[in-house]
Amino acid sequence: MDAPLQDCTIEEQRGVVRFLWAEGAKPVEIHRRMLAQYGQSTMSHRKVDEWVERFKSGRTRVTDEGRSGRPSTSHSRKASSVQEYRN
Repeated sequence: MDAPLQDCTIEEQRGVVRFLWAEGAKPVEIHRRMLAQYGQSTMSHRKVDEWVERFKSGRTRVTDEGRSGRPSTSHSRKASSVQEYRN
């Protein structure tokens, strides 16, 4: 059986974690139920545990918190090789 909700956002899944946790479901049950619907797109069991702990601590938002500082960048050998080839 295909997972009907494979195309989803991480925020959607966090909202499901929050909803099911509010109903009293344990993290292992939440992950099992999400796996049936989201398939391979499901967040890991560890992430479900982490989000349940965040909601227990009073967090209500499912979006990422803003971060300060410069965004990370990628520096790979392949990228520099392409640049050298172009020059």
